[in-house]
Amino acid sequence: MARLPRLTLAEQPHHVIQRGNNRQAIFVDNADREMLLGLLGENAARFGIALHAYVLMDNHYHLLATPASADGLPLWMQAVGRRYVRYFNDRHGRTGTLWEGRYKSTLIQTDRYLLTCMAYIDLNPVRAGLVAEAGDYPWSSYAHYAGLRHDKLVTPHPLYWTLGNTPFAREAAYADLVRGGIAAADQAVLTEATLHGWAAGDRDFLEALQRNTARRVLKSRPGRPPAPRA
Repeated sequence: MARLPRLTLAEQPHHVIQRGNNRQAIFVDNADREMLLGLLGENAARFGIALHAYVLMDNHYHLLATPASADGLPLWMQAVGRRYVRYFNDRHGRTGTLWEGRYKSTLIQTDRYLLTCMAYIDLNPVRAGLVAEAGDYPWSSYAHYAGLRHDKLVTPHPLYWTLGNTPFAREAAYADLVRGGIAAADQAVLTEATLHGWAAGDRDFLEALQRNTARRVLKSRPGRPPAPRA
């Protein structure tokens, strides 16, 4: 079966996952991590990307980003991916591919899933057993939102500002959100949608989205399609 083209729209947040080939490590040390972050920031400015959240794991990374144009996200990921592979292979004396095929992505409904997706991303190291709390992990955007450090890569989404009237209130509210975790159902939706390229949102959002794109936004139900009405 031919794979669907990616669903990317301007001015809409997208959750992105890029994995190492055969789950191999894509970072050997912190210099590699710094290089990838630098490439993400450099090319975000080049292609009109607002990077809202990120986490770098050993063999994959997650991003939450809003492109200014429909082709901004794929151009960004292509530029970052190609440059990082050249750097990584040259530095570590290797050849061949580093990535597990195409990056995975999904378009998410802002008011339903954006803050949840941020928490999902920041909780990755906790779920993996690397740290006890999100704030203990240095390679994510959590510290920026929790007021622990300033991260120049991060552009907060306008929805983040609704968490409080002051920086302290927003930071405390976001830390509480992450500390409380996310529902298993929400985690499953974000994972499934991203890995398979379906949009993540409620029924009204998905129906409105489908009316504005020829590309299917939701997994088809099994069986034959319904016959047209007379």
